[in-house]
Amino acid sequence: MSERVLPVTIVTGFLGSGKTTLLGYWLGHPDFQHTAVIVNEFGKVGLDHRVLRRIEENTILLGGGCACCNVRADLVKELANLINARDRGELEVDRVVIETSGLADPAPILFSIMTDSMIRHHYRVDYVVTCLDGVNGLLHLDGSAESIKQIAVADRVILTKTDIADPKVLARLEGRIQAINPAATVLRAACGQIEPEEVFAKETAARPERRKLPLPDQGHDHGSHTTQVHSISIGFTEPLNWAAFGLWLSALLYAHGENIFRVKGLIDTGAEGPVMLNGVQHIIHPPQHLDSWGEEERRSEIVFIMRDIEPRRVLESLRAFQSIIGATARIEELNLDPYGSR
Repeated sequence: MSERVLPVTIVTGFLGSGKTTLLGYWLGHPDFQHTAVIVNEFGKVGLDHRVLRRIEENTILLGGGCACCNVRADLVKELANLINARDRGELEVDRVVIETSGLADPAPILFSIMTDSMIRHHYRVDYVVTCLDGVNGLLHLDGSAESIKQIAVADRVILTKTDIADPKVLARLEGRIQAINPAATVLRAACGQIEPEEVFAKETAARPERRKLPLPDQGHDHGSHTTQVHSISIGFTEPLNWAAFGLWLSALLYAHGENIFRVKGLIDTGAEGPVMLNGVQHIIHPPQHLDSWGEEERRSEIVFIMRDIEPRRVLESLRAFQSIIGATARIEELNLDPYGSR
């Protein structure tokens, strides 16, 4: 029986953002010939592939009333079926791609994979890839809470339709993306195509980019949904006490988990290599201990993307906690809601 852990890529994006077109292009690539695709989309799906699964919404709300604790029972069942078929020799699969509905919140999918004991043993989420329409993306961000959430949890954001989009609009979209999720890598796709090796290039860290991007149009009303989303990037100039930091982070996520869309960072604990931190809402992936810093600067950086939480409250909480436990790491604000509350 094979115990290989399969990477899972979640492809999300608002209605009409080009997810299926992009995925169809990837499936023609040699690296994707043994990819299983799970589709949760309405209407006709334009994917011609030998391993294609369709699932409907079947969500279980766990006790406690927390909206982010939704287990996708349909997804868990389908992922289990794929592993069983692989282990029986009926299916050759080395990657799973889940394409969400355009109106989907990706958090329940991530929650299901990260918390189910059997699924977690066989699968790991490698990337959340969010497509954003280069023509209509500003309208989607202004009018849809789902679109904001899809950007907030992304590792990669792909601006689509760049061959027909206004360059000024694309620049504004890049600014909006970085304001919502400074840890995301922003890429561009033209004519529904971007090479998979560009999207799936391995990263060693989760640092926000330090380049300056054009500011969004401050005179434009971005709508009530965007005003609720803030981001903060915190740097530490000395190694962190991992146990103490973990205690503070656990308390923060317990109190505000549903409103913390994403936590991503690289932690210097004083060891040879850093600890990579990656979480969605109140669930944290098992921390990954890297062997070395490579070309990265030896310095801790953590990004929080939040709704209805002022960034300074997080910073003040961390400073207060440090004073109580006597932690010595010095905090440096790298980036505090850099484009302003909108």
